[in-house]
Amino acid sequence: MAATANANAKHMMLMMLSASISLPVSSRCASLSAKRLLYNQYPTRSQTLVRSACTGITTDTSKKKKKEKGLAKEKRRTRSLRDGDIHILKEEDDDSSSSSTVMMQQSHIPVMLGEVLDVFSSNLRPLSSFVDCTLGAAGHASAIIQSHPELKLFIGMDVDPLALRMARSCINAAISHSHPHPNFQALTFVKNFRHIRSLLTQVDHISSGVDGILMDLGMSSMQVNNPARGFSVLANGPLDMRMDPQASLKAEDILNSWPDSEVGRILRDYGEERNWRLLQNKIVQARLQGGLHSTGELVDVIRSATLGTKGGRQGWIKTATRVFQALRIAVNDELKTLEDSLHACFDCLAPGGRLAIISFHSLEDRIVKQAFLKIIGEEVRNSIRKVEGGEDEKELWIRQMIQGSNGTILTKRPITPSEKEEGFNRRSRSAKLRVIQKL
Repeated sequence: MAATANANAKHMMLMMLSASISLPVSSRCASLSAKRLLYNQYPTRSQTLVRSACTGITTDTSKKKKKEKGLAKEKRRTRSLRDGDIHILKEEDDDSSSSSTVMMQQSHIPVMLGEVLDVFSSNLRPLSSFVDCTLGAAGHASAIIQSHPELKLFIGMDVDPLALRMARSCINAAISHSHPHPNFQALTFVKNFRHIRSLLTQVDHISSGVDGILMDLGMSSMQVNNPARGFSVLANGPLDMRMDPQASLKAEDILNSWPDSEVGRILRDYGEERNWRLLQNKIVQARLQGGLHSTGELVDVIRSATLGTKGGRQGWIKTATRVFQALRIAVNDELKTLEDSLHACFDCLAPGGRLAIISFHSLEDRIVKQAFLKIIGEEVRNSIRKVEGGEDEKELWIRQMIQGSNGTILTKRPITPSEKEEGFNRRSRSAKLRVIQKL
């Protein structure tokens, strides 16, 4: 009898608590009166029942809210329509039934490769000239060369000489597996993309502009996996973080020599770190004990600052990732370089040419979005025409466009990787692709 009474009481309590959570404030008074009746009817068990019922309701409600938040976030994303299979690249010839399949064998997986190919293959104008501003391991570059036999000129740029040497061998392999135009040229330069305008003036036969430009702003695997470069949170190495090994400024210089307030600003603005003030104080304390000279020492400081906070190991790793991002941006002046280069890249496009940017954090994406709006015409921003979908069946990746006086933003909202790609390439999860076309 006691067990049945307890079960009945718990059931009633759960029902009333569930109802009271969703009721307006005025109706909860009635619910409280009902709870008092339960206390009177089951005085020995009422406290335990209320606690257990509240715990059950709170847990269920919390899970429901998290699930709804996740679904809402998912709805805000504009996921790619592709299946995410980028390991195999198929090249179809419209004039014959033959097709060639080229395996992408590099350990570095190009992010959103299929989407990049769509951007530059579905355009109605032929791709006769192309610039890869961030050549890296040449994953995107190799695929572009193999997919466009009409391509006459390819230009690759990178500030990292080691990356450029590896990229050249990949490009040569791509050329040997494809059937390039008889006059095809592949030129590579150890240059930062901020110099794209001056560089292209030195190249013949592109006075009218280039047909396509790509920027992949992500770190390449070979840079992150090399402890000597200082980019990795999990591998000990020098506090370097220079993309250009010839540059003078290192992360070690910022941490040990720059004013305290400037270090804090970098952590706050570039890392978007909420506990920047605590981390700034920890770094200042480390200076008094000999300074910071390795990534391992910096990670130890970060761990001591996050000790006891929520998240455990993942908590300090996420904080360290934000700190490393902030320092890398400051060392390489990435945001200012990006902002200046976007306008220069657009100016270097031929009429109908396209500029595609893959960014990996909100600071970059915000700069790209705002720069694109300025580029298409500041005077028409209040009367922007939004166009649903692409005009051609090959342009299905275009969902919504923004038409301006100087160009068209083909991605009103950025395209993000497919779920399948995120499954086999974790580094793609934060990627966002934005595309603009010159009129």
